[in-house]
Amino acid sequence: MSEPIPVSRAVDHGTAKLMPDVDRDRAWLLTVDGAPQSYVDLDEPEHLEFEYARRLGHALDMAAEPGRALDVLHLGGGALTLPRYVAATRPGSRQDVIEADQGLLDLITEHLPLAPASGITTHAADARAWLEAAPADSADVLVADVFGGSRVPAHLTSVDYAREAERVLRPGGLYLANLADAAPFTFLRSQLANFTALFEHLALIAEPAVLRGRRFGNAILLASQAPLNTPALTRRTAADAFPARVEHGPALAKFIGTARPLSDADAVPSPEPPDGAFGIG
Repeated sequence: MSEPIPVSRAVDHGTAKLMPDVDRDRAWLLTVDGAPQSYVDLDEPEHLEFEYARRLGHALDMAAEPGRALDVLHLGGGALTLPRYVAATRPGSRQDVIEADQGLLDLITEHLPLAPASGITTHAADARAWLEAAPADSADVLVADVFGGSRVPAHLTSVDYAREAERVLRPGGLYLANLADAAPFTFLRSQLANFTALFEHLALIAEPAVLRGRRFGNAILLASQAPLNTPALTRRTAADAFPARVEHGPALAKFIGTARPLSDADAVPSPEPPDGAFGIG
């Protein structure tokens, strides 16, 4: 059997590269313009290499009882890591993946094909436009992992966007977002304020060093009208190779402080990360 070779292609929004993992037979790292975006093991889709993806995986595991099929809407596609994870852990789930870059979708589906009857359907479209056109009460889980380059676009950071997410989720549904920021957390606090205005229960997962303002990093936002299983989530994230904290309740309210929701007119993209902020984790 020949060794897999890297693939590089110009896509709609940059240059995408697929690089094989020498330690795992059918595992690949996707980068766009040199920044790591996704990691996929075609033989073991339950394997989540990146720390932020693992934390999203923990939250997805707790969205319903183990193995129950869900309707999941993913805003942002990458190499379809989390849709593959849900398909493996919750067979029969119906998943729609919205990715603005048609060229990237073509690259991924050609070189990292989906399993037959995966239940995953990809769509080349703008995430906000798709969300606004989606039926109300149509998703059990909404996962937002959208980065234009290395920043969350402004039209996905407003309370108007959050209101559309709440509309599309079923009662008790779960919203998950991969965000990134650093002290003084102006962006992250505004995102939490947006969702606090619309959802009864929120939590935030991040490494202690990020929460203490020592470095730029990812933070996972969870929002639901139903109570979140924060004790179980805390145990799982604390047991990871890079342990994280789960902030909720009064501690999260204190973190949000005086931040207020931002309208579309006032919303801004997430901050530009410093060089080297997004290594492989």
